[in-house]
Amino acid sequence: MMKYNSKIFVRSICAVMAGVMMAGGLMGCGNDDAVDGRGMRLEKQNGDKTEITGIAEKYREKESKQKKKSLQDNGLSGIFNSTSNDVMYAEEACDVATVAGDTAMVTDTSNSVYTEIAYDTREYDSVAENGFVSTADRPLSTFAADRDTASYSNVRSYIESGCLPPDGAVRIEEMLNYFTYDYRKKPEDGEKFSIYTEYSDCPWNKDTKLMMVGINTDEIDFEDKKPSNLVFLIDTSGSMYEDNKLPLVQQSFAMLAENLDENDRVSIVTYAGEDTVVLSGTPGSEQYTINEALSSMTAEGCTNGGDAIITAYELAEKNFINGGNNRVILATDGDLNVGLTSESDLVDLITEEKKDNNIFLSVLGFGTDNLKDNKLEALADNGDGNYAFIDSAYEAKKVLVDDMGGTLNTVAKDVKFQIEFNPANVKGYRQIGYENRALADADFANDAVDGGEIGAGHMVTVLYEIVPAGSDFDVPAAEHKYGQRKIQGAGWG
Repeated sequence: MMKYNSKIFVRSICAVMAGVMMAGGLMGCGNDDAVDGRGMRLEKQNGDKTEITGIAEKYREKESKQKKKSLQDNGLSGIFNSTSNDVMYAEEACDVATVAGDTAMVTDTSNSVYTEIAYDTREYDSVAENGFVSTADRPLSTFAADRDTASYSNVRSYIESGCLPPDGAVRIEEMLNYFTYDYRKKPEDGEKFSIYTEYSDCPWNKDTKLMMVGINTDEIDFEDKKPSNLVFLIDTSGSMYEDNKLPLVQQSFAMLAENLDENDRVSIVTYAGEDTVVLSGTPGSEQYTINEALSSMTAEGCTNGGDAIITAYELAEKNFINGGNNRVILATDGDLNVGLTSESDLVDLITEEKKDNNIFLSVLGFGTDNLKDNKLEALADNGDGNYAFIDSAYEAKKVLVDDMGGTLNTVAKDVKFQIEFNPANVKGYRQIGYENRALADADFANDAVDGGEIGAGHMVTVLYEIVPAGSDFDVPAAEHKYGQRKIQGAGWG
């Protein structure tokens, strides 16, 4: 895989020095059972199919054990085959388990009937807002790029329903990066990125300033676009029956399919109690076949996503296009209730499946009921992809059609940023957003630590609230017994 490294230093009006490094790689090539843009079979250049098979079997065995334990804990031990130790799926039981998590049944004493009370079962990771940092204590701000946009459309859905979102649903960086900005500086010939900066008064604090750093990439020329090998991984479990779930998923993928051609390949895997391969390596020009496969889906059963993820990656490997865009696109509400269900297990699975195979994972979240936002964000981050929340056909068009180049075509992997502030000019600062993308300063140049991915035509916007030197604004700072410390490689200049 080709790699490049660069360091770019930016000076704002207040002489803040900002060093930005993009450590990443162009999409590499070389996998087994590959096809080129004409559908011709290609020889695998690297990778170990035996190792991939071993990973799949390991996680299938782990999932089978967890599946059995989960159903036994719920008093459903009778659905096991005692001879083979396999689960004999009882879809009705799974449906009951799914519904039970969404509502509470209480007795109405006035007429002795049950009244159903709905409550919010959506899940989010907690977010602790960044505070001010003393530049003397920490001149470096290091974090991974983030081009997810799910938070904006999810927060919008709360507001449109007349509710305020919980704190965990609000990720400022995703709200900033939802929009396209008129950055006047474009990438120069041969460069992947350009950098644009602004420095102004802070609208909410007269004692601070606001600094913006914008990273811009070139848009893709669709006449020269690389062929795509896409696997639509679709949750068809009982929790997806609502209009804003499976029906919207079908409509969304149909929009995407309309923009594919004979050089592209489409596979479809559905999952409920078990996974099913609906299409494998179908040319993108066969619109009727793809649309028929999408329209035939119905929502029922429990949610066994782990097995389906393995199957989707295996299909992506089977139809791999050397030098193309190889990607699994997961569409779900995130409610996995059988097999591998914990965030850590799913992340481990994705991390092993993506290892050295150059297959990306994008995640589309659906539905305002039972959304497991924390799991979906973690899957996308660890699958080297992006995470979007689809609440309407308009949003589906934006993500999968209008922003198709950035959503499906990665310009650079593992992009990290490191901005250095000069204490002679800056007393303190706080980064606005990116709380769950923060990295240790030493991990800036550590290729073993994941960064973020940036697609063609994407913009990444970063905001800092700056406390200028000499300001009366109080910034907590540690006392240094032996005077100012000096960080190796980060002078005070």
